[in-house]
Amino acid sequence: MNTPNELPPKTCSIERLVTMESDIKKVLEGTKTATRRNGRYADVGEIMTLEGQQFKIDNVYEQSLGELTDEDANREGFDTVDEYKESILSYHPGMPWLPHMKVWVHEFSKVNE
Repeated sequence: MNTPNELPPKTCSIERLVTMESDIKKVLEGTKTATRRNGRYADVGEIMTLEGQQFKIDNVYEQSLGELTDEDANREGFDTVDEYKESILSYHPGMPWLPHMKVWVHEFSKVNE
């Protein structure tokens, strides 16, 4: 079992954290400050670069889909959990939305130079 400050190894690289054009646009506009993935893509403190702008990973933690709130959806760039859910399921046809399914939350903020 991992202690709260001890995370399992990354399953992918930070370069793959935010890749969809619509999501990149939301990050650059400041309306998306978190992304959820089925694996861990970044460490706290790591820097993600999108179109020349840098964003620091502030927090990484696990969450079940059933725990999502509208506030979480707002950080993803959506108004409600239902809007976020519709979007995710449209990216992954045939994927079930299972409330007990765990995802990795990556929260980030713009690095001001």
